[in-house]
Amino acid sequence: MKKISVLFALLFLSFAYSQNKFDIASVNSFQEELNKEFANAKTSPLLAADLKDFESLDFFPVNEKYFVNAKFTRTPKEKAFKMKTSTDRTPIYVKYGEVDFLLNGRSYKLNVYRDIALSRKKEFKDYLFLPFSDLTSGAESYIGGRYIDLKLPKGNTLDIDFNKAYNPYCAYSPEYSCPRVPLENDLDAEIKAGVKKFHD
Repeated sequence: MKKISVLFALLFLSFAYSQNKFDIASVNSFQEELNKEFANAKTSPLLAADLKDFESLDFFPVNEKYFVNAKFTRTPKEKAFKMKTSTDRTPIYVKYGEVDFLLNGRSYKLNVYRDIALSRKKEFKDYLFLPFSDLTSGAESYIGGRYIDLKLPKGNTLDIDFNKAYNPYCAYSPEYSCPRVPLENDLDAEIKAGVKKFHD
């Protein structure tokens, strides 16, 4: 009976939260824009020696299975906290909500955050921050984890495309101060999607 209940719950999540569909053109555009940013000396986080020979970031093959329709749960009574970073800087964030999703038949949960200072700017008022690490971190992907940019959902679902996961600037230069992935956002799964690590 317990196995049937679990199966029913997984099927319910799979169908109830399937809203939008995977868009490969959007992923291709994301990769192109990221490469343009990195190739431009005015916007690139790369060190001069790396920029000189830069042609493209290394991406995992685009894979539709890493696009998930997640259940979004708002957590309105969370207290703001100082987010740990790669330096002494401690920007103020707040846990904005939780996302539950299925990946390869297993259910996962991640926290999404809001940068308090950034959210006061008009162009970032609907921005959400999803940092995560996974079983590829330190092997195929950056050891410090990766980020995904999201927008505030209008309902109780949120589309997450891990094909758009990117490295913090700290993966390319020690000059930057980057938020560390909270322990609760360490996934017990291999996310073979998005940007790979830059150097071995």
